[in-house]
Amino acid sequence: MNLEDIEKSRLFQGMTTKELSSCLDFLDAKEKRFRKDDVILHAGEQTSKIGMVLSGSVTVESNDIWGNRTVLSHVGKNQYFAEAYALLGEVLLVDVRANEESRILFCNIKNLLEDSKKSSPWKEKLLKNILIISSQKNLVLSGRSFYTSSKSCRGRLMSYLNAIALQSDSREFDIPFNRQQLADYLNLERTNMSKELSRMQDEGLIEYRKCHFKLLKADS
Repeated sequence: MNLEDIEKSRLFQGMTTKELSSCLDFLDAKEKRFRKDDVILHAGEQTSKIGMVLSGSVTVESNDIWGNRTVLSHVGKNQYFAEAYALLGEVLLVDVRANEESRILFCNIKNLLEDSKKSSPWKEKLLKNILIISSQKNLVLSGRSFYTSSKSCRGRLMSYLNAIALQSDSREFDIPFNRQQLADYLNLERTNMSKELSRMQDEGLIEYRKCHFKLLKADS
């Protein structure tokens, strides 16, 4: 495990090198590698560990017993997953799957809660950072609810693409999903969604190729 991979991450922000080393030891931090499509965490299980993506990316998804899949979020490099489940000890309602070959750092934050009587500067920083991460995750989940509030396929696509443009501060950007993942994320049927994207391109609203999109003004 290379400290340079994690010392600037949100979870350990504000820590000195010495504090970071003490923190990682206390959290029993361990790096694991996963191949594409490996299931990292399974629904129905419990975890006491927060996962940080060191390289690659993962998808958080809901898979029901009837074979329906809903993509809830994409987690990229230096982002996190399972923090709420690790803190609360609740049974996982989602699967976490490797989107590509990935390296994940697991940190047992249950140790932090069980040792809450003993204070140190890095613990206070870690708790603050976990709170910020959880708040950011809530915004992501709220965003998905906003994107899927429209009843139309086009409405959902335009809402999502507009939000990504605002976040990127650019009309031209890459999205983190392939076509099937985007359809699952927006709760759309893939074929209908692909046809709608083609119509939007024909009408001069967007240009796209694979995961790269460019939003065009209505009068362009």
